[in-house]
Amino acid sequence: MADTVGQDAQGKRPRSVRVVLLALMIAMMLAMLDNMIVGTAMPTIVGELGGLEHLSWVVTGYTLATAASTPIWGKLGDMFGRKGAFLSSIVIFLIGSALSGMAQDMGQLIGFRAVQGLGAGGLMVGVMAIIGDLIPPRERGKYQGLMAGVMALAMIGGPLVGGTITDNWGWRWAFYINLPLGVVALALVTAVLHLPKKRAKAGIDYLGVILLTVGITAIVLVTTWGGTEYAWTSARIMELIGIGVASLIGFVFWQTRAAEPVLPLHIFRSRNFTLMSVIGFITGFVMFGATLFLPLYQQAVQGASATNSGLLLLPMLGAMLVTSMIAGRITTGSGRYKLFPIAGGALMIVGLYLLSLMDTDTTRLTSGLYMAVLGAGMGCLMQVTMLVAQNSVQMKDMGVASSSTTLFRTLGSSFGVAIMGALFNHRVQDVMAERAGTAGQNLTAKSAQLDAESLKKLPAAAREAYQHAVSSGTHSAFVLGAAISVLVLIAALFVKEVPLKGGPQKPSTDGAEAAPAAVAEAV
Repeated sequence: MADTVGQDAQGKRPRSVRVVLLALMIAMMLAMLDNMIVGTAMPTIVGELGGLEHLSWVVTGYTLATAASTPIWGKLGDMFGRKGAFLSSIVIFLIGSALSGMAQDMGQLIGFRAVQGLGAGGLMVGVMAIIGDLIPPRERGKYQGLMAGVMALAMIGGPLVGGTITDNWGWRWAFYINLPLGVVALALVTAVLHLPKKRAKAGIDYLGVILLTVGITAIVLVTTWGGTEYAWTSARIMELIGIGVASLIGFVFWQTRAAEPVLPLHIFRSRNFTLMSVIGFITGFVMFGATLFLPLYQQAVQGASATNSGLLLLPMLGAMLVTSMIAGRITTGSGRYKLFPIAGGALMIVGLYLLSLMDTDTTRLTSGLYMAVLGAGMGCLMQVTMLVAQNSVQMKDMGVASSSTTLFRTLGSSFGVAIMGALFNHRVQDVMAERAGTAGQNLTAKSAQLDAESLKKLPAAAREAYQHAVSSGTHSAFVLGAAISVLVLIAALFVKEVPLKGGPQKPSTDGAEAAPAAVAEAV
């Protein structure tokens, strides 16, 4: 006899659904933890495999494959069934992990990391879309808050886990560690998750897939290479911008004509969905920009150790975790959510402004309090963007809604790192030239981010100049982040609150239908 995913007589969720949620948390942890672990292992990997000049591609290849495959996985789940798509993404991720651990040179590692990225795109989307299938709208906030908490824990613990694994077992286990966890998730999902099987009559929109993949790839490469590998005005960057713009324009044009579009444009007719896409983009922009510059500031200016870089972000990520859980609980209890994007936008603006005030004399306690304010703001936004996006579309578009929201956050992070990074680098160069002359400018000509060892070797005057330069650079980056975060607050004010219920939702007045209660069965 099959259970529904509603609560049982004792008010508890069926055990089988709780098992599925555990598997989803493991899958989310795999997707989020991987880059954090591998980043810590990279110096050791380069020492053994060589190929330092191709080092950036180990991360870029993974990011490109994840971003490009995200909307495709969402659509495949909608067309052919969520369970099959999710299991396929886990298998691909595990194959990529095993192959990466066996890589014999940098070229192989880059290729196998791209395979991992293809699977990772499906992990993120699958987790959120399956929650949308299993959990009634009113209760989703609580469980999506848990997933946001997993994300925060991965960002805190990843560097520590990566360092421990690399030091004790070797860098290959940074990839092999995924295998037992992935097998557990695979077995649990296979055994207890039962969703209605689907079979789309229309074929896959291959042209749409190609155009979207080319467009996303060009965007990610522009934001990754611009200002580092190539000048922003270089021919290569201009070519990529041209290819990206042309591909995306062609993609939008084709989606209006495709029989089964990979990204149905009608979902953007929902005001709430469009607003959540904007909020998700800016949240990604700010969050990943902050996680890049805060450890740099604390290492260069406050003298913190790079070894525990994950712990440096603990005030921000801890606040994000706690706030996300509280927001999910309140949303589940009240069925209302508009307060959280408004509060999140306001707290992000305040937090980023406070961080922009940091200078060479700011204490770790003060900077930790500032980070906590920013983390609280992001915690209000992390789960509500997905919740409202899913609640703004019909059930048949649940995968597309989940993948689109994830994609916008991913693209936001790419733009955030690139734009805030360019502003930071420019400011560091200017201050080094002012305080240390040509010698100081030459010191940071190749990279504005000096590691701890390079910093120790600097003369006292040059080190002091660099600390002022980093402080000034982070000031500029956080002022930009605060200014852009104003858009979150403005967008949140226009969100139309459709109260979440525990059962099926009626169509909302802005033309989108809230996702009905679960259609799944857990055996």
